[in-house]
Formats: sequence, structure tokens, C-alpha cells
Amino acid sequence: MTLTASYELCRRLNARHGRSYYLATLLLPGWKRPHVHALYGFARYADEIVDSFAMTGDRARALDDLSARLTAALAGETTGDPVLPAFAQTVRSFGIDHRDIEAFLSSMRADLTVTRYPTYDDLLGYMEGSAAVIGTMMLPVLEPLPGMEEKAREPARQLGLAFQLTNFLRDVAEDLERGRVYLPMEDLDRFGVKVADLEGGVTTPELRELFAFQTQRTRDHYARAEEGFAMLTPSSRPCIRAAFELYGGILDRIEAACYDVLGARIVVPRRRRLSIFARHLLAASAADRAERRVIVEVP
Repeated sequence: MTLTASYELCRRLNARHGRSYYLATLLLPGWKRPHVHALYGFARYADEIVDSFAMTGDRARALDDLSARLTAALAGETTGDPVLPAFAQTVRSFGIDHRDIEAFLSSMRADLTVTRYPTYDDLLGYMEGSAAVIGTMMLPVLEPLPGMEEKAREPARQLGLAFQLTNFLRDVAEDLERGRVYLPMEDLDRFGVKVADLEGGVTTPELRELFAFQTQRTRDHYARAEEGFAMLTPSSRPCIRAAFELYGGILDRIEAACYDVLGARIVVPRRRRLSIFARHLLAASAADRAERRVIVEVP
């Protein structure tokens, strides 16, 4: 697996499994896109071990093997792994904090045994590794403005949390098939809902209230993330704004469906996604040109 082939594989993983986010990445300058795809590809690669490997092998051992290969790849060794060459080069090139990678793998390992979260704080603990650190790993590639590196970390964390909470709400039925509930048990109790009600597939008034509450909680994270847009270099802003609108659009569709997330999977229509992309394309092109402009002083 050559480095070029590894980056291409990561791109295809992003295009296949994260269509909305992939569309947003097309608004980035060409040199940034492969690195964002590499980060996404690694996250998806690990997630597939946890989810799709369930019926075919030892997931704990598979994660151990991935961790061992990752350690070797980050040390510059050749591992034969198809995804790690691109991921390891991106980590080294942008000085991505290895503690974020460890936190991510820790949350992936939690998915092997933990299927319920008693409180929202417990869920946040899991999401710190599964979502918040994805935001902070992306941050060096997206380039905070000089002096904004530390201040931009919290909005990046919040955006990661908002994206994952959106997925949790949309994918309640899909997660149930894997035996997992990513809605805090204290919230189910608050609205008089039992796990069996989620499994019933019928969106009752109590479930609508629960899902409406989760939607508003998710919007609160989006609001805290939005202040970080201005902290990024201009060429990265159209991508993040588009991703923000695409994922936020899922919440809009959930609300329009009266919070029926147990039936058909909620999606943002293709026409709407393309409209969001087109609206940010001009700003992306202008920012990319401005950052590539070289001013030559003539004596």
C-alpha cells in the first residue's frame, strides 16, 4: 500500500460513509482535503472494527492489533496496514496530539462492553473520546488563526459533540440493533420512557418529548461551536459552515418529521445538500485564491 493509495482509500471511506461531511470537505483547499480524509478514514476504520466485526471475529483483539500497528506506524515503521500510512503522516505533519488518539481508541474500546449510559455526564465522558477529540484532531489541519490555537479548541470540541449527538438521535433504531442506547437513562426516566418503548418502533408522545429534548440539547452544542468559525483561517470556514448547516439540517428534518426517528432514516434531501454546497463555493474559491497569492516586491 503506497502512501498515495492510502490517502485515496481514506478519501473513498469518507465519500462512502460520510456523504454530508465529504461534500463539505470539497470546499477546502486541495492540499488540506487529503489530510481531513485521512483523519476521517482512520476514525471510520476503527469504528468498523467495533461495529461490523461483531459477528465475524474478536473485536477486542482486532482493536489491540490496530493499536499495535498504529504505534509502529507513528514510529515510522511499515505495517502493511492500508489506512495507517496516510493517518500517520497526517499526525506527524500537523503535530496532532497523541493523547487525542488514545482517547479515541479508549472510547472505541468502551463500545465493546458498554451499552447504556446512566447520565448525560457519563455519555459526555464517552463522547470526549469518540467525538470531541475528532474536532481537536481536525483543528491543526483547518488552521486556527495565529494566537487562536488554544481558544479554538473548545468550539472544535463542541462541534464534534454536536455532530455525534445528531447521529445518535438520527440512528436510535440502528444503534438498538447493535444493542446500544446512546440516550442517557436519566432522560428516559424523566420522560417516562423505557428501552422497550424504543424497541417498539412507534413514536409515542413520550418519545417525541424525549427526542425534542435531545434535539434542543444538541442545538446548544451547535451554538457553542459556532463562535469558533471566525477563529479559523478563511479558506477553512466555508467547509465548516457547510458541515454545520448539513448536520444541523438533519435536526431540522427530524423536527419536520415530528421526531419520528424510529421509522425511515432521516436524511437531508440531495437538492438541499447541493444548495448548501453551492452557497459556500464562491467564498471557498475566493479564500483559496487569496491564500495562494504571492506578492513579489520589485526593487
